[in-house]
Amino acid sequence: MTLIERLSLTVPIIQAPMAGVSTPDMAAAVSNAGGLGSIGVGATDDAGARAMIAAVQARTSRAFNVNLFVHEDPTPDAAREAAWREALRPLFAGFDAQPPEQLRTIYRSFAHDDDMLALLVETAPAVVSFHFGLPDAARIAALKQGGITLLSTATSLDEALAARAAGVDAVVAQGYEAGGHRGVFDPDAPDDQLGVLALTRLLVQKSGLPVIAAGGIMDGQGVRAVLDLGAVAAQLGTAFIACPESAADEAYRAALQGEGATHTTMTRAISGRPARSLRNRFTLWGQGDVPPAAAYPIAYDAGKALNAAAKARGEGGYGAQWAGQGAPLARSLPAAALMAALQAEMAG
Repeated sequence: MTLIERLSLTVPIIQAPMAGVSTPDMAAAVSNAGGLGSIGVGATDDAGARAMIAAVQARTSRAFNVNLFVHEDPTPDAAREAAWREALRPLFAGFDAQPPEQLRTIYRSFAHDDDMLALLVETAPAVVSFHFGLPDAARIAALKQGGITLLSTATSLDEALAARAAGVDAVVAQGYEAGGHRGVFDPDAPDDQLGVLALTRLLVQKSGLPVIAAGGIMDGQGVRAVLDLGAVAAQLGTAFIACPESAADEAYRAALQGEGATHTTMTRAISGRPARSLRNRFTLWGQGDVPPAAAYPIAYDAGKALNAAAKARGEGGYGAQWAGQGAPLARSLPAAALMAALQAEMAG
């Protein structure tokens, strides 16, 4: 039985999890249209995840994906964090605000979150996916014993082979074009920055796992292209940001329609990890003479505080406006209508 058959998908399209942007409404709409909807719970706790999972289950009886962050816990570095706060201080001052006195590790890694594991075993969503790394063998075994299909992001062959060895069922080949955080297991290691076409073909040939292609895919023609390369499905994220079901705010939506969409950039300034964003005031500042960002997700505590201060003064250019290189092709369609358009384009 293929992955698509196991999940009873009628369209080989996965809506990317996009923590902070995807919603239960979006995930359910995509699943009801025959694809695999996704929610990202890496930015919440088990109680928040329970509510999101229940909300999707109330809207669809079809398979959906629950995505988790499996990052290494950061090592606190008081000097580095103080230098980062001081570098940001003038930006905060521009909005009559101050940076946080202490920066927190705002996201708990699934690698050590027993409450989240217990929730997933209890609720048993059809699919659980991992970003930034892999959990230990005991966690993977517990999920698989519940009949859950496991996916993991891979940006290289080595990461895909590690996923296979760990018992993951399929890999998401995240090309360098992709929006949002790079799924690299080690953000400080050299990154070959493989594009989606080369990476997909490499993993199809050598990983021994079903491959889901991700990165810059915005229409049915793009889906068809990666299927021709041997992918079993395509994962689209940026294509869904402009949908009304998205949680993107008005500044994010406006930026997606603006000049910044044609100039996406990889930045660490916002969160402390490399992530592809629309070009905005924060990314431009991060390209200047600034110290190394605090570690992920500690730096994100400061980034979120700066965005809140800026938005309170009517400035939307400091948000985490993640988007892939295909951003100018985004369409403001309801998720179900976008899925129908993608299917028509694939058939054409």
